[in-house]
Amino acid sequence: MSAQGFDTWILEVRGAGLSTLGDSLEEDEECLKNFSKIDSVINDDIGESSASSATAVGLENLGASFVSEVPHMKRRGSEVVTKYKEMRLTTRFMEVLTRISERLAGFLNGDLLEGQNSAIAGQIKDFNRRLRGMIEGQRLFPAQILELQDRLSATLEEFQKQLELMVKYDWDFDHYLEEDLPAAMEYIRAQCQPRDGKLLAIGHSMGGILLYAKLSSCCFDGKDSGLASVVTLASSLDYTPSRSSLKLLLPLAEPTRALNIPVIPVGPLMATVHPLASYPPYVFSWLNSQISAQDMMDQNLFEKLVLNNFDTVPSKLLLQLSSVFQKGGLRDRSGTFFYKDHLHKSNVPVLAIAGDRDLICPPEAVYETVKLIPEELVTYKVFGEPGGPHYAHYDLVGGRLAADQLYPCITEFLIHHDIV
Repeated sequence: MSAQGFDTWILEVRGAGLSTLGDSLEEDEECLKNFSKIDSVINDDIGESSASSATAVGLENLGASFVSEVPHMKRRGSEVVTKYKEMRLTTRFMEVLTRISERLAGFLNGDLLEGQNSAIAGQIKDFNRRLRGMIEGQRLFPAQILELQDRLSATLEEFQKQLELMVKYDWDFDHYLEEDLPAAMEYIRAQCQPRDGKLLAIGHSMGGILLYAKLSSCCFDGKDSGLASVVTLASSLDYTPSRSSLKLLLPLAEPTRALNIPVIPVGPLMATVHPLASYPPYVFSWLNSQISAQDMMDQNLFEKLVLNNFDTVPSKLLLQLSSVFQKGGLRDRSGTFFYKDHLHKSNVPVLAIAGDRDLICPPEAVYETVKLIPEELVTYKVFGEPGGPHYAHYDLVGGRLAADQLYPCITEFLIHHDIV
């Protein structure tokens, strides 16, 4: 889009991606540096380096020193270095696991979750003791297990940081709608100064839900949305007619509310189970189809997506979004305003895109919102063919064929509705 002349911006709402808190910028910049280190851990090639760049440098120096001092024992030195790696990774894993279990146990015994959860805290500590015993008994791990073990260690370290940030994660969907989106739109307009004062918007998944809610709330208030046209990908305000896989998570909503759990660490959890979905015995392989259809995404991109795309999410946000599975669809935080009720008043052209193998937001869910928009203003497209290729939830933005098949459709729509 940028190459075609659009001033192109990416909005990352609070708590996502590179967004930062205004009162802790230096702290967040340091956190971003740590994220970069973790990213380098994830993308190290097996056999070419150890599980982290810092570890690799230290071990390479140790190996060079050992070999140069005792040249006739080069092979033996290599074995010592290998064992040193294994011992160091094992020790690191145990230390991180201990810190996490103690912190989580302490959290469960804290003010947010009172007395009845002391048994859970005890179980966590017991699990930690048993796992430590297994690790110490095993002594040294096969190379593949060490690789997975070190990735898990990096993930657990990140999870520990997220525990520290729990108290900061106190927002819901309406904060995005009423504060973040208007602030971003105002900034972009000031920078670009469009002649008609309007912007073009594209939203994937919750991003598209946010744009639909923006149109609806502006219709209710009798205000101009400031949008010339909108493109949504895999988005809907009402999932009730679909068999979305997200329904499987609904039983967790009430306990989360009752126990006042502040956050759900979606990112760390996804990164933790990824090895179990991608390596034998493939215990969680079914998760892969939630993200991408078979052979539709480059494997390196898929791994980076799983390990970097998902964040820790406030429970308030997830609980509000869960209303898309209730009669009437998405509601505001008070539960009295239904965003879908006012879309029929919108005068903004919309291109709504669905993926034929999207298990999270299936085509029938997308269409449930599409049918509310005036027919002359909405274009509905489902990408994917009966014999393939197929598009799952994230293939619409990152699949192998998205740039050739889907992106041109979006830019043509926006150009057609761009008033110069």
